[in-house]
Amino acid sequence: MNDAPAFSYTLHATDGAARTGAIWTPRGEIRTPAFMPVGTAATVKAMFPQDVRAAGADIVLGNVYHLMLRPGAERVAALGGLHRFMHWPRPILTDSGGFQVMSLAKLRKLNEEGVTFQSHIDGSKHVLTPERSMEIQHLLGSDIQMQFDECVRLPCSDEEAERAMRLSLRWAARSRKAFQGAPGQAIFGIVQGGAVKPLRIESARALADMDFHGLAVGGLAVGEPQEVMLDMLETTLPHLPEGKPRYLMGVGTPDDIVEAVARGIDMFDCVMPTRAGRHGLAYTRFGKINLMNACHKDDPAPLDPASDCPAARDYSRAYLHHLVKAGEILGMMLLTQVNVWYYQDLMAGLRTAIADGRLADFIAQTKEGWVRGDAAP
Repeated sequence: MNDAPAFSYTLHATDGAARTGAIWTPRGEIRTPAFMPVGTAATVKAMFPQDVRAAGADIVLGNVYHLMLRPGAERVAALGGLHRFMHWPRPILTDSGGFQVMSLAKLRKLNEEGVTFQSHIDGSKHVLTPERSMEIQHLLGSDIQMQFDECVRLPCSDEEAERAMRLSLRWAARSRKAFQGAPGQAIFGIVQGGAVKPLRIESARALADMDFHGLAVGGLAVGEPQEVMLDMLETTLPHLPEGKPRYLMGVGTPDDIVEAVARGIDMFDCVMPTRAGRHGLAYTRFGKINLMNACHKDDPAPLDPASDCPAARDYSRAYLHHLVKAGEILGMMLLTQVNVWYYQDLMAGLRTAIADGRLADFIAQTKEGWVRGDAAP
């Protein structure tokens, strides 16, 4: 097992429980709090890599399960690794496939050793174990690699939450042992435990003892109300090391993000901004704007004339409405750019507010802006 001396986390400032800082990797700095656009299959859907970077993203996410099926980890490695393959020279985090243990529950069989998946593409059988997941991530060459875990959907019974949490801890130990990281690469553990506070605390403490480079909170935003998610964060975060990054997996809405940042989370990912963009929904400082609505068909105003995002600033709502209604690919591309850019602007605003000690005011002003919605100029 190689330590990764070039991977580090520096805390710059706090405001209450909120933190701003930087994760350093050989491929560049990740400013925190950070939102990672999701590039599941080696692409952030409907965006060029240079546009993802121009929006402000320091890091993107890839997925072990999907890349294992297509094009295959060995093929990516032979072609120079995931960074070269997808033309993204900056940091990449890979999700271990644990989320698919939940999302593809009808296509898998689980036991102590690992998970056997039936491919959603062609029905072929594939086995993921902690060791194989770490091997795939090593072949891909990602900068931050996640332990293999079992994620369960909420609500679930306390017994089911405990079973999955304990299995995930055993898999965490196996993942940590199998990690083959080159200098500068990192492995993160994943806290599980459903909505049961003692389980979350036990999981957090056990993972802290395993000396991962960072810790994630998993198994949230999977069906539970926001107040449950936030309660689990308030329960869990005091038991994670202060000097390591904290990553809330699969979250989420802008409101989820600002509330989680206020409680001490450093990293996020979610398909929401890209998926919404492909379905005609824009996230802006005025809230969500549905370009499918007929009220936009004669509106010459842009989504946000003050935005630095070209798609939000330079195209009329009428034109975006036309593209969406016509099913034009350009509409999906422009609205995806709007959303990824807005999420990155939100993170930049949070970082500045924390550094200036005015996070509460920033959150209040941001939420006030969201309620304006389609009534915005």
